[in-house]
Order: sequence, then C-alpha cells, then structure tokens
Amino acid sequence: MRAIQISEFGGPEVLTPVELPDPVPGDGQVLIEVDRAGINYADTHQTEDSYLSKQVLPLVPGGEVVGRAPDGRRVVALLGTGGYAEKAVAPTATTWDVPDDIDDVTALGMVVQGVSAWLLLRRSTHLAPGESVVVHAAAGGVGTLAVQLAKAWGAGRVIATASSPEKRALALDLGADIAVDPKEPDLKTALIEANHGRRVDVVLEMTGGRVTDQSLTALAPFGRLAFYGMASRELPKPVQPATLMSHSTTVAGMWLAHVFQLPGDVMGTALDELFGLVAAGRLKVVAGGEYGLSEVQRAHEDLRSRRSTGKLVLDPSR
Repeated sequence: MRAIQISEFGGPEVLTPVELPDPVPGDGQVLIEVDRAGINYADTHQTEDSYLSKQVLPLVPGGEVVGRAPDGRRVVALLGTGGYAEKAVAPTATTWDVPDDIDDVTALGMVVQGVSAWLLLRRSTHLAPGESVVVHAAAGGVGTLAVQLAKAWGAGRVIATASSPEKRALALDLGADIAVDPKEPDLKTALIEANHGRRVDVVLEMTGGRVTDQSLTALAPFGRLAFYGMASRELPKPVQPATLMSHSTTVAGMWLAHVFQLPGDVMGTALDELFGLVAAGRLKVVAGGEYGLSEVQRAHEDLRSRRSTGKLVLDPSR
C-alpha cells in the first residue's frame, strides 16, 4: 500500500511517500480501507516527537481515518499512528459507525476536533448559559466548532480570536459576537473590552506563551481557562495556586486521549450529540482543504504557518 512514513524526526520535510506491506489486524482490531485521513495540528508534533506521547521510528503519522470495514460498514476511527495510508488498523473500541448523511470531512472533523470542543465546554469548563466564552484560534479545527457549540449551548457572548481579517470574518460567520486580533499588544484589555468591559467567564486556549498569560488575567472571578495545545511552542508563565485562589479562577488541561479513562462511553455520547446537531443544521465542519499523499508536506507547512482554516484531510488515493 501507499503511505507516508518518517524515518527521522523533524519538520514537514521528513514526511516521505513510500510503499509498505498492508497492515494486519490483531485481536480486537479492524482493518480499514481508508477513504480519507484527518490531518491535525497534533500530527506536526508527532512528526517532530514533541507531543505528549513519545513516538517510535519508523512511523506512519496520522491518528484518525474514515473508510470501510471488511463487513462494508462505513466507520470513523481513532488510532495512535498509521492514518496516512491507503489502509490502517484501528482498535474496535475506538471505531464508530458513521451515519449515512454524514460526509467524510464531517466525520473526521467530529471525531477529534468536535469531541475536543465538546469536552472543553462540557467537562473542562462546564459552560453555563449566559456566560462569555473566548475561543482562541477560532478559525481552526477545534475553534470553528467551539464557536458554534458555545452559541448552541447558550453562551451569552462568544469572543473569537484569529490571526487575519479573513479568519476573523469566518468566526463571525459561524456565530461569534465579536472577533479580536490575538496580536493586540494588550490582549487582556482587548478581551475585556470585547466583553463590554467585563472580565470573561471561559477561555479555550491552544496557543501558549503570552496569549495564555494575558487570557488568564482577563478571567472573571470563578472564570475557567482550558488549555489544550501550544501551537506557538512557547510555554506560558508558571501558574501559582495562590494566584488562582486570590482571583477565584481555574486552569484546566485537556488531552483527548484521557477521555477513554472516563466511565461509560463518553466518546460515543459526544459523537451522537454532535452528529445530531449536524443533522439538525446547527453545526457544520468547515472544510479546510484536501491533500494527496504527495502534498502532505505542504499540508503540515500550511498548519504550522497558520495559513489553514477548518478541517484538513488527506486523500490516500492520490
């Protein structure tokens, strides 16, 4: 089969098209004929071995696919590695049926970005109706969905940040009440002003560095910041528990892998709700572009340079 493999860690340049033997499923696994694979920002960390879980070479990147199981079912699946290929093996426990009315891009957009946005708002920050929500990187895969979910679940004011006028316009089209440039020198004041002069209740943050630092200081009493990525690759300042207490604020972290340690089928519950919102016309995945195997380097370059919006996918047939 055709696949993308890396034999050394690094940037987009290490992503190499190769021919590999077909993977063989073991007990509790399913072989999937891949129609599309998701391309995520986390894949750029996987490629350079800077993600939360350590990687082993040689490596076929990619953690999500949509395609056909041997029995003909159309499924979407999460897998640790192996997604950038014509065929992939996934645990049956992390494989879900896709409703007929859900297209490939939407299925892939929901299984990581959609569920991440669901968890951030439902579990990490416990969004309450009427609260203000700041969504950083609002034109990205998680951000575009978080803006829509926050509005669908009764947020009082959704404040989006995005790095270009075009991305800020997209966030407004998706339902954000106002859009802010995260490069504002005094981002704390910009966020408060965007909330009619009041400190904000919830922040969803995946940038790191000064964006995290200034967002934390913009929180209202009992405000919550959920940290789920570090796209700038810049560490925020250390957070002191005494400072959290003095302002009655909360900082939460979220890594999707931990959802499988929760009791019950939280992933299945989230996907059912998300697919239902799509069917009802209340939620949509923004298609950010489709790349062939030979174009994967460009896909990673687009992600890292923040040229992309929405959900990027890989077509392994070309």
